[in-house]
Order: sequence, then structure tokens, then C-alpha cells
Amino acid sequence: MIVDKSDIELWELFTSGSQTAFGRLYDKYADLLYAFGLRYTSDKDMVKDCIQDLFIDLLHYRDELAKDVNVRFYLLKSFKRKLHTASKKAAIFSLNEWDLDDKVVSGFSFSAEQDTVSDERQREMLQALAVEINKLPERQKEILYLKFTHNLDYEEIASMMQISVPTCRTFVYRAIKELRGKLEISTILLILWAL
Repeated sequence: MIVDKSDIELWELFTSGSQTAFGRLYDKYADLLYAFGLRYTSDKDMVKDCIQDLFIDLLHYRDELAKDVNVRFYLLKSFKRKLHTASKKAAIFSLNEWDLDDKVVSGFSFSAEQDTVSDERQREMLQALAVEINKLPERQKEILYLKFTHNLDYEEIASMMQISVPTCRTFVYRAIKELRGKLEISTILLILWAL
């Protein structure tokens, strides 16, 4: 796992009491958390509320937070937990039983990457790849999203998804094997480049 050194410094400043560092953390991660949350629910207000709650908790418990963390992973995992809790509360009030872990993860798309890809053939391959990824089982899709979009390692993904590391590796292996069987090799190589 590649850890952003600026994140480490920012986290250290934040946990030491810097309000400026807190603001920079929020500015850096709020949009990422918002997009991440929308993969699990279409309730935009709930996602925004959970982001606010997460940062309020960070501020409140700043003195008790670990100093040596992978900031991206820590925020994603904490946010997913908050979103899960909020979803359960909403389900109680709406009398709908809904579990975040069973919720369909939104479809894959490569729109941001497509903006940087000038070759029409590459765009077509990315679109074909997105279609095939969206046909994968939800757990495999989620693991690919966490692995390649958020650059989390197997241990972090396994922790977030509450599965073992070998199971996590197996999901990735099966997903890539499935994709390889359906797509030409140039498209598979493009996934490694694009993600």
C-alpha cells in the first residue's frame, strides 16, 4: 500500500490540534467520501450527514486517535461504518430491512479516466470493461473498486468487508479470471493502466 506522505504530515498536525490541518483534511477527503458513499446508497442527504458526523467525531476524539494511520483507509472504513449505522437507523424508521453489506454497489464507470484517454479505441475498451465489471457479483465488484480505485491493500479491504485476506485475494483472482475470459488481453492491460 502506497501511503501519501502529505497525509501522514496532515494527520499528525490535525491530531496535534491544528484547525488548519483539520480543514485541509476535510477539503481533501469530503468529495472522495461523498462519491464513495453514493456507491452504497442514493440518499445524498444521508451521505452528507455521515460525512459531517465523521468529521465532527474526528474533531471530538482527536486526542484519542492513533497517530500512525493510513489516512485514506481510516477515513473510508470509518465512513462506511457510519453509513452502515445510519442506514440501519433509517430502515428502522421506514420499516424496511436494509443492510449496507447487502446493498448493491453502484455500477462501475470510467468517466474520469475517459476524459484523459484520447484514443477512441481505448475509450471503447474502457466501456467494454465497465460493462463486464458490472456483470460481476457485487462483492467482487466492491473489492475491485476498493483495490483499484482507492488503492487499498488486501488486508485493508478484508478488514473493511469483514472477510479473510485469502478470501479477498480469491475474489480478486476470480474477478480478473472472469474478465480475462470475456475481454481481449489489451483491455485487461488497460485496466492496470487506467486504474
